Parts: sequence; C-alpha cells; structure tokens
Amino acid sequence: MVFLGNCMVLHMIRTEPSLHEPMFYFLAMLALTDLFMGLSTVHTVLGVLWGFTEEISLDSCIAQSYFIHGLSLMESSVLLTMSFDRYIAICNPLRYSSILTHDNIRKIGIIILCRSLLLISPAIIRLKFLNYCRPHILSHSFCLHQDLIQMACSDIHFNSFYALALVVSIFLLDAVLILISYILILHVVLAIASRKERMKSLQTCVSHICAVLVFYIPIIGLTMVHRFGKHLSPLVHVLMGNIYILFPPLMNPIIYSIKTQQIRRRVQRLFYLKGS
Repeated sequence: MVFLGNCMVLHMIRTEPSLHEPMFYFLAMLALTDLFMGLSTVHTVLGVLWGFTEEISLDSCIAQSYFIHGLSLMESSVLLTMSFDRYIAICNPLRYSSILTHDNIRKIGIIILCRSLLLISPAIIRLKFLNYCRPHILSHSFCLHQDLIQMACSDIHFNSFYALALVVSIFLLDAVLILISYILILHVVLAIASRKERMKSLQTCVSHICAVLVFYIPIIGLTMVHRFGKHLSPLVHVLMGNIYILFPPLMNPIIYSIKTQQIRRRVQRLFYLKGS
C-alpha cells in the first residue's frame, strides 16, 4: 500500500498538466521521500515479520540507519518547505509565481537533499569505528542510530550530543517554523471579510497540517519510548518503531487523495476510466 499509494501520487503529478504547480512539486518530493523510506526498510521489516531472516551485518545496519535518519530529516525539511509554500500562497499571492519559480524549486530540492544527507553523515560514519561488545539484539525490525550506540562499549558522547543537536536544530526548529507560518497564515485568513473565502483559504492547508501531525506524532512517541520507556514491554518499542516507519508513508497519499481537490478529482477520473 505504501508503494502503490506514493507511486500513484507521483504518476498523477507527472501526467496531469493541472498539477504542474509548486504545491504539487513539493508533494512529489514528499512522496519520493516516503517511497525511499519504504524501500530502505522493506527487506528487513518483511524478513523479520515473515521469519525469513534474524540477522543483519554491521555494514548493512549502518547503511540502513543512514537512510532512515537521513530520509526522516528530509521529510521534515519538505514539510517545512510546504508550509512556506502555503504561507506565500495565502499571505502574498501576487508574488507566488515569481518567488516559487521552477529554478527556485529545483534549488530548494537540492538544499533539502544536501541538508538532510550531509548533516546526518558524521554521526553515522562514527558508528563504523565503535566497538560493539554488548548483546547484539536490535529493538526493531530495522536499524536505528539509538539502538546501535546502546550496543557500543566505546565512548558514545559525540554520537549522543550530535544526535541531540540534530533533533533540536532540525526537527524542533522545523516544527517551530511550521507553527509560526501557520500563526501568520491564520492571522491573514481571519482578516478576510468573507466567511466563504476564509474557509477556502484554510481548506488548502488542511492536508498539509494532517501530514505534519502524521509525521511528528510518531517521531515524538518513538523518542519518548527510547528515552523514558526502557521499563516498557518490548512490544511497545516494536509497535512504535513500525508506526514511525510505516504510518507517514502510508497515510500521506491517503490524506492528499481525500483532502486535496485536484488530486481527488484525478483519482476519481483514473478509477472511472479503469471501471469503464
């Protein structure tokens, strides 16, 4: 469902000329990020759940950890960019097309990619040089940085502090900036005289707000479980981990297919043509 949903969104954006707008280009970035998150974890998640595999090499584990955390940072960056897109569209609509040109969207995409994959690299590279002498049992059916440093006997202060700095400087900062953008949007929308126009403006933000909640709630939940839930049942850790990996990529295509009018119409037309 994750693969089908995100591939369908990408196919519709690519083939439908009316969706060739900045908002939907950013949605395509989100769908690509979700798709790669699925691809980077499917072999171990299904392997463990179906009983085909119980082991993973250290190098493969480190590589998977790099992609999982890098793609999480990327998704946070894309959601921040989408909130900026909604802010410009509602608060400064006359300059929308001149600010979000194709060239600027391409530059934003490159910045998001570099920001995400380069910033996570020091902590992940350091994992290769740690000595692992504690029981090599992972908490999840995929590899996380938190799991690997808990198995290490080496000095992990750099990894711990660097990971905390990343959480504060990216996840927390992005969340605060998204909140600020919506406070500004709300301020502008409430000043609109017509109730119909207010509802129409807010309606364009609903799907993005849902995507933000679907992304941040599992991350906060998993972080809390890792930090304060060591006494909890392993089932809770496994459940929260799988929600963190699977829930956003699964829900985003559903949210945008239901809440975004242009995509909803395109989906209805697609299934109508198949049915006829």
